Amino acid sequence: MKKMIAALAFALSVCTGLQSASAQTKWDLANEYPPNSVHAQTVDTFVAALEKASNGEIDVTAHHGASLGYKSVDQFDAVGDGAIQLASSFVGGWAGIDPVFLVSSLPFLAPTTEDTRALYEASRPYYEKVLDDANQVFLLATPWPPSGLWGDKPLDSMEAIKGVRIRTYDANGTVTLREAGASPIQLSWADTVPQLTTNGIDGVLTSADGGAAAQLWEHQTHFTEVNYASPLQIIHINKDIFEALTDAEKEAVRAAAKEAEDFGWGLLKNRVQENYAQMKEHGMTVVTGVSPDYLAALGKAAEPSIAEWKSKFPENEALLSAYEEKRK
Repeated sequence: MKKMIAALAFALSVCTGLQSASAQTKWDLANEYPPNSVHAQTVDTFVAALEKASNGEIDVTAHHGASLGYKSVDQFDAVGDGAIQLASSFVGGWAGIDPVFLVSSLPFLAPTTEDTRALYEASRPYYEKVLDDANQVFLLATPWPPSGLWGDKPLDSMEAIKGVRIRTYDANGTVTLREAGASPIQLSWADTVPQLTTNGIDGVLTSADGGAAAQLWEHQTHFTEVNYASPLQIIHINKDIFEALTDAEKEAVRAAAKEAEDFGWGLLKNRVQENYAQMKEHGMTVVTGVSPDYLAALGKAAEPSIAEWKSKFPENEALLSAYEEKRK
């Protein structure tokens, strides 16, 4: 009799455990970038914060390094269609969806962290609307550290970049570097290292952090600081999935997003110098203090890309005016 009672008790505990496990919400989050990049760390912060805020009821598995096979450009439709629940996406790849996604990478528009934050705050309502129209919910955005030029020589003059095949991450960079005399090639991040390996490109427009996370020092010898732009990475979720949550669960998601966003912006404070130190340890030469004339020439080369963006985005004056107001 005692054995029967014990068996029944064990069976009941197993059933209860299965019911508890099945009640847990499980999501997958796709991210194209390496696990030690700033945005992977922001994702991991979001995942941990959400587990805590939801008392373990929402479990998110982060898939870094494009391990699910998605690039940022793919993740817009993948999340909207529900193929994946969430993603952390580089917005430059979404230029063909809506030109507002190019504003954070307009060359030399937001030269400081404070300017980058002001531009984000002015742009956020536009991001939210585009995502909402595509069956998605905007959760948070954090910036990449400023983009510079990775290469096998200093890319510190107009003569130095002439004819150099440089990877760019969006249309702004492609137009700007073409105007500057380089030979730009727009590539998603997942395609960049393979192109370096096969000598398909000579250099890379990206941040020190992005390059360090991918160990670009295995292929490049120099990084030239030009503070080109600090484009955004957005974490977004399928709207049907979000709306199916209870109010308490939605609040947990929002709270976790806020915590992760604050964390991601906070990383900028020391990240560049930390990256530079790491790069130098691996034999990289970091070129800083480039000629003001060179920066002015790059700024001049950027003018057509800014004009092209304005022509494609009718609300450009309203957005840029809001940005200038927030800078004050």
